[in-house]
Amino acid sequence: MQLRFSPSMRSITISSTNGFIDLMKIKVAARHISYRTLFHTILILAFLLPFVFILTAVVTLEGVNKCSSFDCLGRRLGPRLLGRVDDSGQKLVRDFYKVLNQVNAEDIPTDLKLPDSFSNLVSEMKDNQYDAKTFAFMLRAMMEKLEKEMRESKFAELMNKHFAASSIPKGIHCLSLRLTDEYSSNAHARKQLPPPELLPLLSDNSYHHFILATDNILAASVVVTSAVQSSKVPEKIVFHVITDKKTYAGMHSWFALNPVSPAIVEVKGVHQFDWLTRENVPVLEAVENQNGIRDYYHGNHVAGANLSDTSPRTFASKLQARSPKYISLLNHLRIYLPELFPNLNKVVFLDDDIVIQQDLSPLWDIDLQGKVNGAVETCRGEDEWVMSKHFRNYFNFSHPLVAKNIDPEECAWAYGMNIFDLKTWRKTKIRETYHYWVRENLKSNLTLWKLGTLPPALIAFRGHVHPIDPSWHMLGLGYQNKTSIEKVKKAAVIHYNGQSKPWLQIGFEHLRPFWTKYVNYSNDFIRNCHILDS
Repeated sequence: MQLRFSPSMRSITISSTNGFIDLMKIKVAARHISYRTLFHTILILAFLLPFVFILTAVVTLEGVNKCSSFDCLGRRLGPRLLGRVDDSGQKLVRDFYKVLNQVNAEDIPTDLKLPDSFSNLVSEMKDNQYDAKTFAFMLRAMMEKLEKEMRESKFAELMNKHFAASSIPKGIHCLSLRLTDEYSSNAHARKQLPPPELLPLLSDNSYHHFILATDNILAASVVVTSAVQSSKVPEKIVFHVITDKKTYAGMHSWFALNPVSPAIVEVKGVHQFDWLTRENVPVLEAVENQNGIRDYYHGNHVAGANLSDTSPRTFASKLQARSPKYISLLNHLRIYLPELFPNLNKVVFLDDDIVIQQDLSPLWDIDLQGKVNGAVETCRGEDEWVMSKHFRNYFNFSHPLVAKNIDPEECAWAYGMNIFDLKTWRKTKIRETYHYWVRENLKSNLTLWKLGTLPPALIAFRGHVHPIDPSWHMLGLGYQNKTSIEKVKKAAVIHYNGQSKPWLQIGFEHLRPFWTKYVNYSNDFIRNCHILDS
């Protein structure tokens, strides 16, 4: 494209590159135009010409170069200059949407053979000249097949994770066996805990009494060690560690050979509590021994389940509810604390999957205002997995007994780090209420709730819970990979509730160091059992 001025400056000509076609010609009357006006005209043209050039280039790329006349160029440029564009492309899109809607409303043909990959689909389309409807059917069928395979893979992953979380790692099993053997062969491993001169302190209410029920020796060692190292007054700490009969020897050996002075540690087996008889815990005996209940927790978790109507998250929740730990007496022991420790007035009960990072002695100064249970509420946060829980998340409100007696919007609270006023507790009917609801759930074939020991406790402790500041107890480290590291560092107690325990290979790597820092890897038993070796 060229711009030419006549020698007399009376005309300006815009022509094509080859000069044969004059696109625009402006005649200038010398008497009536000034050089300033001419200058402004040239500026305006200089501004417009690039756009004319670009528009011409676009038209050329679309095939204008095939036009043999100026009339053809006009037909191409005219609609664009006037803002009108050929809508044939949009019509094609509308037609394709129509085909997609039609295919979505119909069943996929049973004889439709699907290619193995997208490249194979393209090849078949070229070879067989598929129409749009056939292509859409094949695309839909391939996507549905992929979705099904992904769901099956996700459910398989959840099952494998469930089995991994329910199993005992080789290293922890080794530790228990070696320490049990040490108990039988080493007198030091059998020494009395605590020494006879310290026995009166086990019921001295001026001390800070922690209670821990577990059959995991390594986890117990981390809880006790972290509490002592984080305390400003470790000499005031008394730990009451309760375990089952098979783990008692190994647990006793560990704390006998690895004292945490100046703190005091007592290790007792469930079999050593005279109060825990069949008469006092009839419901829990039924829970442990009834074959139907054992099949529910130890049987085939997929049999009878309609996975096509179940979301992976719902399936994961159901698997979590079937953890074998929920039929262990150790997991129910907290409901019997007033009877197991008749001389104590106030205790802090801890789960074995927690780590203590700050001094907990101020907990004994909290005024529970006549309540029994000081706990962190779990309905005040935005996190849908852990901190936005109400009763509706735990109970089956389609059951008439639940619908009649429970408010679905009532706020839930957390187990794992609880302050219990045992003196006030002994004046209540909490244990009887707990037993009643466990019994009703058994009668209803486990249809009142789906998750372990917390639901009956939520009912039994209604009206007896005093909320404490959430900074005391941070939950969810066994559920969420995206847990904030900064929040973890600030929490007094961090809780690895969920399947991804820090002592398992499926634990979250970036959260594991908060737990492993309290594992003594120089210990011979830990080293020889290759605990958490990668």
